[in-house]
Amino acid sequence: MAVEATPEIYTQTVLLLGAAVIAAPIFKRIGLGTVLGYLAAGVILGPILGLVNNGESILHFAELGIVFLLFIVGLEMKPSRLWSMRRDILGLGSAQVMCCGFALSLLAWLVAPNLNMAIVAGFGLALSSTAFVLQTLETKGDVNTSYGQKTFSVLLFQDLAIIPLLAIVPLLYSSAEMGADWSAFWIGLLAIGTVIFAGRYLLNPLLGVIARTGANEAMLATALFVVFGSAMLMQSVGLSMALGSFLAGVLLAESSYRVELEANIEPFRGILLGLFFMAVGLSLDVTVLLDNWFAIIGFVLIAMVVKAGVIYLACKAFASGHSECTKTAAILSQHGEFGFVLFASATSIGVLDTKTSSFLVAMVVLSMILTPLSVWIGNKLLETTSVEEEPEEDFQGAQSTVLMIGFSRMGQVAAQALLASGKEVTVIDNNPNIIKQAAKFGFRIYFGNGSRKDVLIAAGIQNAKLVCVTTHTPEITNRIVDLIASEFPEKAMYVRAYDRAHTLQLMDKKVKYQIRETFESALALGNEMLKGLGHEEEEIQEILENVRHLDQDRLMVQYREGMYAGLDILHTKPDVQPEPLVKPQHPATALDERSSEVLEEEILNDTSTESTPAE
Repeated sequence: MAVEATPEIYTQTVLLLGAAVIAAPIFKRIGLGTVLGYLAAGVILGPILGLVNNGESILHFAELGIVFLLFIVGLEMKPSRLWSMRRDILGLGSAQVMCCGFALSLLAWLVAPNLNMAIVAGFGLALSSTAFVLQTLETKGDVNTSYGQKTFSVLLFQDLAIIPLLAIVPLLYSSAEMGADWSAFWIGLLAIGTVIFAGRYLLNPLLGVIARTGANEAMLATALFVVFGSAMLMQSVGLSMALGSFLAGVLLAESSYRVELEANIEPFRGILLGLFFMAVGLSLDVTVLLDNWFAIIGFVLIAMVVKAGVIYLACKAFASGHSECTKTAAILSQHGEFGFVLFASATSIGVLDTKTSSFLVAMVVLSMILTPLSVWIGNKLLETTSVEEEPEEDFQGAQSTVLMIGFSRMGQVAAQALLASGKEVTVIDNNPNIIKQAAKFGFRIYFGNGSRKDVLIAAGIQNAKLVCVTTHTPEITNRIVDLIASEFPEKAMYVRAYDRAHTLQLMDKKVKYQIRETFESALALGNEMLKGLGHEEEEIQEILENVRHLDQDRLMVQYREGMYAGLDILHTKPDVQPEPLVKPQHPATALDERSSEVLEEEILNDTSTESTPAE
């Protein structure tokens, strides 16, 4: 009986998966990143060993990885947040595409046979790689940093720019019978409107119906349907599939099913994005590279430097700092996968010849491979040209119901309660490291010194209903509290106290509410220990309430008489439990009726008592 041969598609799938399993961890381990690992695996399997030979077909299929990636990014991008980024999307994004396009077109015109070819080449190379850049930002945790948001804004505009670029290509064809079909532009707008309408009014009810059935596989199928449906609708009218999936994600960002959708899509996104990078390596035309390797390497390096320089200047023109401009320019300097689409369209109608198209595709692939190097060079330039640059005081969109000054440990937890209730919170802090770290977790924090009146006004204190001060040191907290009490006396202040001594200082100021950072957490610890000792819940709560009450009484005595007053209220040894927990055997004497001499003697005899009752 003859053994049936294994279909080629299965063999190649196993090879690709095996290569990914080996290459990605190795490159991650040596610090080059998984993206470069996938690229290397693709180059080895395809152009070098020839084990996988249908790279273009795999690349076309693997573009679904970008589709899934943009859908997940959209889920994290609420429409209100997208609207707040409109200046960067329309302003900086358009400036990047136009300036880079013209600069690279002029550069290409030096060697291109005609201007039309130079324009296609220049604007195709002006587009950056959404997949590479977003993957790099996610790996480094920089998606929600200021430069990460600017970078994403530029990428989003590039996705939109491919629409008019594809419409212009036919205009560049020299034949008179070819004309630009501008009706496709209006059809594209209609498709975008359809996705927005469906996402706004149809998807949430559909997800609700599916969820009520309890069929998990149906929810998975629905998630895939939403992504594929929106992507294919856009593709059918000549637009970017990634744009369709991104719009669908944005429209579901505030849905109660967002987490479920993200969990269902994430595995597909990861494996398909890895396949996309491998397919880029597979599609590298080694013949063109070998025949023109010197010219390709030279043009890639020149184009990346020109592009990075133009992006840096564009960011500067939009009031970004040196560090932000450098990082944005470094990560966007490569050419992107949408260049493949533009070059293929131009080749199909004769604007580009096959050899030129292959040359440009090789440039795109090589620039992708050089992306980690470009990012590394950008970081090194920052290290050598300046110390860590302070963020700029930019309070655009900072008007909120609550103004929080200082993002300390206590402030972070308090902010969770406010955000969970649907309240907007503006947070300002003057520590760049805190801002950078918090941005990795998705918090929106503004750089600013809360002890300056102009900063408080810019941060929206006049529109805030209350102000929360959670700065680290008592001196800074007192300075801020005094400033607000003097300049904005109508604002209610909720303040984190450093310790008991600081609490007594705040009691002298116009503070609506203050609390020591460790007080309630210490009582929570006591609560658990009492549970461990077998006390009943009702008994524990009564004991803790007694401690709170006595602590407040002691604070008032200390406020009047000094830090060491009120010792007769302080528990320094096991106490008789009050009624109704245990009925006393003898009449009890009130603490405030005991003589100070007896109390002092008890304290001296109790060696377990701390010498300074600071807390």
